[in-house]
Amino acid sequence: MSAQLIDGNALSRQLRTELSQRVSALKVRGVTPGLAVILVGDDPASQVYVRNKVKACEDIGMHSVLERYAASYTEAALLQRIAALNQDPSIHGILVQLPLPPHIDAHKVIEAISPAKDVDGFHVASAGALMVGQPGFWPCTPHGCMKMLEHIGYDLRGKHATVIGRSNIVGKPMALMLLHKDATVTICHSRTANLKALTLQADVIVAAVGKRNVLTADMVKPGAVVIDVGMNRNEAGKLCGDVDFEGVKQVAGWITPVPGGVGPMTITMLLVNTVESAERVTG
Repeated sequence: MSAQLIDGNALSRQLRTELSQRVSALKVRGVTPGLAVILVGDDPASQVYVRNKVKACEDIGMHSVLERYAASYTEAALLQRIAALNQDPSIHGILVQLPLPPHIDAHKVIEAISPAKDVDGFHVASAGALMVGQPGFWPCTPHGCMKMLEHIGYDLRGKHATVIGRSNIVGKPMALMLLHKDATVTICHSRTANLKALTLQADVIVAAVGKRNVLTADMVKPGAVVIDVGMNRNEAGKLCGDVDFEGVKQVAGWITPVPGGVGPMTITMLLVNTVESAERVTG
């Protein structure tokens, strides 16, 4: 058996076509959805990420602002800039690219963003609102993963999902979203005791550790859905995920590739959140 691919690129194109129509409808009402992206420092990966985000905005007709600052930019100056963007009616979403330089408190920066413009979904107010069923913004990567499951028509009710997550940014929001769909959820990390025993029980496995081959074929139940959130490089410098793709695809029922899986969906859900923010403002 060979797993079916969940094509994130194809799904992203479909969703972005729908988004461009929503953007056009907003423009008729005199509103152009706007996203401000702030990059502090010169991290190479971050530069690629923000460039892709800005291009994606342009592709669907949104307004985007990319602000670049040197690594020496102060925390106080960054907080002041965020405060100004919070008050800017042309900006509906604010994203501060992580990681930030060590002298800047990332938590303080995230909490400075207005929850109404927190399109990355990291603000504690967003998490709290979603926990009790109030409107908020889901973090983009977990949201993209859920859209992929929805796309293949996968019913999570009564299913067992295992999330192998290194950080709260993906792990806990992903688990919460799965629970909202009435799945049973186990949260693990790469050092969890008896990890293999837990993944073998899972109907859905989400690997988001940032470590190559954290999930191998012998750890996967036949027919399971495997979602690979990892972004790594192999010895040849080629992009790869957390999953041993060649091995696992022989066991799984569905699998996401890297690249071309979760990555493009993360950016697409950022666009979704920004357009939704603009729609909330206009009523």
